Amino acid sequence: MRFFLSLVLAVSAAAQTLPEGPGKAEAEKLCKQCHEIARAISPRLDRGGWEKSMTKMTAFGMKATDQEYALVLDYLVKNFPAEDVPRINVNTATAIQLESGLSLKRSQAAAVIAWRKEHGGFKSFDDLLKVPGLEAAKLEEKKDRIAY
Repeated sequence: MRFFLSLVLAVSAAAQTLPEGPGKAEAEKLCKQCHEIARAISPRLDRGGWEKSMTKMTAFGMKATDQEYALVLDYLVKNFPAEDVPRINVNTATAIQLESGLSLKRSQAAAVIAWRKEHGGFKSFDDLLKVPGLEAAKLEEKKDRIAY
């Protein structure tokens, strides 16, 4: 299963291209320090959300000058804004989409995909709650972002 998830992430990262603009090169440089670019840009956040994410990455060891940090922050806010957040179809979503769109942990996203393969598609929120390891309260917060 771990190999499969790594393969999915690698394919997603290879397929993902960043929009041109000031801060693109810096975003690629900084984000790739720890993970694939697809994972870095998968959330859609407002400025405060992107600042929080970048502060967290800095705490995890991301190395950036103040200028690089500012360029990347502006780039992410402009190109991956919160208002562009798509609904997540739990019957077709990839692991990255489930993780970023519904704030699931990797293990939870994998459990959704495994349940979906074994039992078929989800028809309702109640079906989704049958997946072992999912937290109903956290899913409830994202309920309006889930499609079937």
